[in-house]
Parts: sequence; structure tokens; C-alpha cells
Amino acid sequence: MIWILAGLALGVVVGYYIPFTYPIDYSLYMSVAILATMDSIFGAVKSGFESKYDNIIFLTGFIGNALLAMILTYIGDRLGIPLYYVAILVFGSRIFDNLSTIRRYIVTNMRNKKRGK
Repeated sequence: MIWILAGLALGVVVGYYIPFTYPIDYSLYMSVAILATMDSIFGAVKSGFESKYDNIIFLTGFIGNALLAMILTYIGDRLGIPLYYVAILVFGSRIFDNLSTIRRYIVTNMRNKKRGK
């Protein structure tokens, strides 16, 4: 847990002092890629609670989801079809599903500790 908080703090500090900007034309691609990476992170946390976490699975999913989302967005942009909605729908629903599983796990653990199990 301490590594997660330290990594988050480091990311905030680096992001604050080294601002990264990109052209406005890429904002749609970046937003879909961020959503895809958030899906991978919540999936990793969920699998960690279930004792099924695998670093290779996480890294390939992290990169693969972001690339697939950006490729769908690019193809849709070129065809004039908003294919990024597919990524938003799928990744958004998976994030909420993973978050509900994480929440259930945390609440169950808190109840069991309170009962002394």
C-alpha cells in the first residue's frame, strides 16, 4: 500500500513541475487512452484483491487497451464515425464493475475484522 501512495505522490509532483502538453487535436485520443489505462489499473487492483494478479497480464493489458482505444478512435475519426463511444462504453462499464467488486471486498474485510473473524 505504501508503494501505491509513494507512486501517486511522485506522479503528482512530477506532473506539477514538468507540465506535459499536447495539441488540442489529440485530446480525444488522450482521453480515451486515459480511460483505457484506468480500466487496466482498476482491473489490477481487483485481481490483487482476488490473489490473481500477474504483472505480465497487467502490462500487456495496460498497453494493449490504450493502443486499441486510440486505434479505434483514429479509425473512427478518419471514417467520420464516432467509434470512440465503443471504448468509452466498454471501459466505463468495466471500471464501474471492477470498482464495485473492490468496494465489496473492502467492506467484507472491514466487517470480518469488526466481528473478529
